[in-house]
Amino acid sequence: MDQRQAAVSHALVRAHGPVRLGAGVLAAPGMIRLTRPDSTGDALPVWPDGVTPSLLDEHQVAPVPVERSGETRRVLAAVLKCCWTDLSVDPWPGDPAPVELVLDTYRELIGRTDDLMRNWARGALRRLHDSAWVVMDDGVVLLGPRCALWPVEAHAQLQELVRRLPEPERPELTVVGDADIVAAARAGAESSRPSGPAVEVAEPLAGSEAVAEAEVFAGAEVEAGAEVFAGAEVEARTEAFAGAEVEAGAGRVEGGAAEFDDLLGGYDERRRAELVAAFMVVEHAAEPVQEVRFAALRDPALRRTLGEMLARRGRTLIQHRDRWISGYDDGVAATVGALHAAGLGAHDAGGPPGAARGPLGAARGPLGVSERAVLTLVLVHSVAIPRAEGLLPEDSWLSPHPTPVEELRRHTQLPIGELESALRTLRHAGLLGQVKAGEEAGGYVPGPQFHRLTAAARRRLQEELILAAGPNTPLATAVLARRSAK
Repeated sequence: MDQRQAAVSHALVRAHGPVRLGAGVLAAPGMIRLTRPDSTGDALPVWPDGVTPSLLDEHQVAPVPVERSGETRRVLAAVLKCCWTDLSVDPWPGDPAPVELVLDTYRELIGRTDDLMRNWARGALRRLHDSAWVVMDDGVVLLGPRCALWPVEAHAQLQELVRRLPEPERPELTVVGDADIVAAARAGAESSRPSGPAVEVAEPLAGSEAVAEAEVFAGAEVEAGAEVFAGAEVEARTEAFAGAEVEAGAGRVEGGAAEFDDLLGGYDERRRAELVAAFMVVEHAAEPVQEVRFAALRDPALRRTLGEMLARRGRTLIQHRDRWISGYDDGVAATVGALHAAGLGAHDAGGPPGAARGPLGAARGPLGVSERAVLTLVLVHSVAIPRAEGLLPEDSWLSPHPTPVEELRRHTQLPIGELESALRTLRHAGLLGQVKAGEEAGGYVPGPQFHRLTAAARRRLQEELILAAGPNTPLATAVLARRSAK
């Protein structure tokens, strides 16, 4: 696999979640392989030099926000308590556990038993499932592939956490006991394992990485260019592992080929650490970061190396005056968008033989029709109209002018439930932000993912917005004429 193919593979994983690999197929450089007993596996990117997104806290950089982050972490802790039954081995893949047992453990942890708590916990489980931190199927939950990224050094702390979490006091079940549910899950996993080539699992939000993560989720995102306006990105948390079957039994983590050693090997320890820190910050920060704070952004030579590191993952540096962040490389984004539009998978992108083949499946795209319609309305009311009135600069996609929910209800034909679901998906993706205005509901504005658009993507987005807001205007006619002339 050459570097271009590896970059597209990384972009696909970031956009659609872990890639399913056939028996014996190696992961791309910079990825680990999570191998199942039948020798199939999943490919998942690893962080350079063993660092984690917690490095952002050390540099006081805000990560991508996670909705109800404390609650989501507590639910993940409850899943870990129920699924990591043998503390003498690594937590992943663990054992399957009934969802009801996880909810009881969470209830015992927070000391509440009301229906609101239960609804919050189920919402957190969905977010964790969408970002591949857990896998849920038919009332059973299992630790997801992202849990394999926990460093070995953290296992002692996780073991202590599991020991300190309370055991739930469960009444006797008169229908089906926990042991019977787990046994059925194991039997189902064994009987449903494919004997031939692996097929691609369902994909994300935005993402994930979508979803997915500010870690609990490491800030994953997806390229929504083919889905929305040929360039916007979303957090790769949505449906990253939706539809994956609960896989019981043993599994092992296999390290992939080194990715950055040839780039970082010539630097001393301090410079290497500066490059890795800048890489993690631009990839996982919620906002562009000031170059004065990071040597690898200030120094042109180090910045060039940083750009080469990002390019190997299908990414590029994006400058906002004296601030920097990363986004998808335009060429790689176009390839991923074309593959998704054609319903193809990682193998068709030039990935390793035996990687998941299309269709992208059975899975949904990063954004559905409802999400795209709602996002378009917010961009029209929060960006296009204020820009036409001279209240926003030409190249800005962030806006202090919220679109009220009442305006969205008035101008969309979506049922209320579908509108709320679309808003929730876009919010989790970082494509929309919610603004509170005193006691009023406030409204929605474009989210932090719009920082990650390249100049070319911003131009395409501007053209798409013109076509959406005024399809019969002279400007729209000019846009269509220019495109048809290419």
